[in-house]
Amino acid sequence: MKQQNYENHSKIDPVFHVGIALLSLITLILTIIFFVKTVGTETLLSFIVLLVVITLILVGVRLRTYALQVQDRVIRTEENFRYYRLTGNELDGRLSLKQIIALRFAPNEEFPALVERTMVENLTPNDIKKAVQNWRTDHHRV
Repeated sequence: MKQQNYENHSKIDPVFHVGIALLSLITLILTIIFFVKTVGTETLLSFIVLLVVITLILVGVRLRTYALQVQDRVIRTEENFRYYRLTGNELDGRLSLKQIIALRFAPNEEFPALVERTMVENLTPNDIKKAVQNWRTDHHRV
């Protein structure tokens, strides 16, 4: 895999972002067209099909959200442990989850100092990522 940096660290999952999202959108549009055309003659069927499609889309979105929340919790735990290993202290509770997630890109050599700088200057996640000199790659985030 190519070297990761601030410019290319965002990840697009083609199956989810293109395949599933696009198919869901197309299905929703076709369902709305079906609903409009048949609501007068097949009222119950029209409502059932529309509700099933909306429910499936909401389930998919919610499942994706759950996966990201679990991943965020794992990152917070990993980074807290890494900071403890490097400094003997836990991460400051004032750090936001988004700041901690951004700090994961800092290598061990830069990590403690960048944590302290983040606390003093209240750096945004983007500022934290831009401050990393030697990017620590993370190709596993979904």
